[in-house]
Amino acid sequence: MTERTLRVGVASYEQMKARTMAIARGEQKPGKDDPTVWFTSLESFAKVLSARNQALLDLIAQRNPGSLAELETLSGRAKSNLSRTLKTMARYGLVELEGGDHGRIVPRVPYDHITLDLPVLSRAS
Repeated sequence: MTERTLRVGVASYEQMKARTMAIARGEQKPGKDDPTVWFTSLESFAKVLSARNQALLDLIAQRNPGSLAELETLSGRAKSNLSRTLKTMARYGLVELEGGDHGRIVPRVPYDHITLDLPVLSRAS
């Protein structure tokens, strides 16, 4: 089975906008190892991937719940909290929320690993 890795980067909004515009103008090409998901700060990355949320991703990957109600039972977290957390994670591509039978939402973790690309030096220098 092929391992799937999500590549995550941290850049300011201005840096992300400049990169996107350079790509759109054909001045830059995204590399195959470039991040596909971006956070505006290390703090926002850490908040979305807190220890509690990492445990939730692991639980989803290991147990494959068939609905949010089943995940609520497995995790002990309230459905409203789960829904909010999963929607945030889905915005960053960390989970996929698929439609299931009878209107159920089925969470899936599409990656085995997450790598963080964090430059030490500012590219503006």
